[in-house]
This record gives sequence, C-alpha cells and structure tokens, in this order.
Amino acid sequence: MPHKTALVTGASRGIGKAIALTLAANGYHLIINCKQNEELLESLKNFIESRYPVTCKSFVGDMGDFETVYQMFQAIRNFHISLDVIVNNAGISSLGLLTDLSPEDWDRILQTNLSSAFYTCKCGIPLMLDRKSGKIIQISSIWGIAGASCEVAYSATKGGINAFTKALAKELAPSNIQVNAIACGVIDTEMNDGFSESDIEQLLEEIPAGRLGTPTEVAKLVLDLCTENTYLTGQIIQLDGGWY
Repeated sequence: MPHKTALVTGASRGIGKAIALTLAANGYHLIINCKQNEELLESLKNFIESRYPVTCKSFVGDMGDFETVYQMFQAIRNFHISLDVIVNNAGISSLGLLTDLSPEDWDRILQTNLSSAFYTCKCGIPLMLDRKSGKIIQISSIWGIAGASCEVAYSATKGGINAFTKALAKELAPSNIQVNAIACGVIDTEMNDGFSESDIEQLLEEIPAGRLGTPTEVAKLVLDLCTENTYLTGQIIQLDGGWY
C-alpha cells in the first residue's frame, strides 16, 4: 500500500466522505476538510483512524476564503506532511432563475466552487513541485459541459473548473503532476434532495444506465486517477451513466 497523503475538501458527507474512506482503505494518510460541520468531520476522522492504519487530520473552514486555505496549508507545513493528492470536492448548488439570483449568492457559489480550487492549488502545488510528483483531481459536473437551466451559476463554475483543469494540466505536466476532473452526472447524495420523486423518475428515464450514480463509484474513479497512468492528464472524465 502507498504511504501517501491526500487532501479531500468537502469531506464530511456525500462524495467527499466516500472519497476519504476509499483512499484510507487503500493506505492513504488523509487531511479532510469541511466548511462548518465539525461534528460530522470529527466522526469521520475517528472512524478512519480506528479502522485503517493511517493518520487523519481534520480542518474546519471555508475553502472559498483564501486566508482560511492559507492557514490550513501553514498547518500542513508545520506538521511536515508531504502532499501527494489534492481532491477539490467542496461545492454547493443553487436552483432557480438567473434573474432571481442575488449578486451575493453568485459570489458565494463562485468562491465555493471555483475560487476554492485556485486557492488549494496555489497553496498545494509548491509541496508537489518539491518532489516533481502529484495528482490534482477536481470533482466537476456534466453541467459544466452541457449547462443546466435554472442552474446557471453552478454550471458556470463547473465549466470554469473544467477549463481550469485543462490549462493547469498543461502547466504542470513537465513537473510530473497530473490534473484531471470527473464530470459527475446525477449522483445519489443529499445535494439532490431538492428533486421531487417525479423529477427523479424523469431523470432515470433519460439516463441510459437507468439509475443514479453512487458516491462510491466516484470515489473508485478518484482512486484510479491517484494510482494509475501518469500520462493521463488534462482530461474531463464523464461519469454519468451515458447521459451526455
């Protein structure tokens, strides 16, 4: 098993939690983060350390705030932790017409979904450059490719993440650091609780696989990107059951 360390943002539940558990089960030491639910994050930390022979450090704070991210990486440096993997999973969604979206909500979605990736990469890349090795994995969405009505802000930030991924991959390829994104379809998480039963039924009719994806499936793809093929970089990999 590898003796490597991965940072997973937005790890207290859903996809982020599944990623943290999968990486821990495969020997990765972890740094996990969430914005505010310290109780859930500490519960996950305690479970990981009691079940797997890895260390797990937790940081509560908004990854959409640069000073918070900077302080987290200062702590990482003080702990003399190497950083092999960054998984930018922190994200929020917003349903509604663009004309009903306030400038404050636009800024909040932009900071959480897109600026957070810039902040973690800005602070984390120097730790990877030291060893000329690393993996950066963005959790994106098919809406960043196709766009979604009534989710304009979310779609815009995920489209930004996809472009960010492709550009950064070219910048870091000479340093043997791979940057890829997973464009998720509809994954069965709490983020989709806003959908009605009829909405879900309609989605299932549209998705060729006939079902929603699972957080564990996303996590397994993250693990593959962490461990396989150093020639694979700059890719937006769709995990959507053949939907788009």
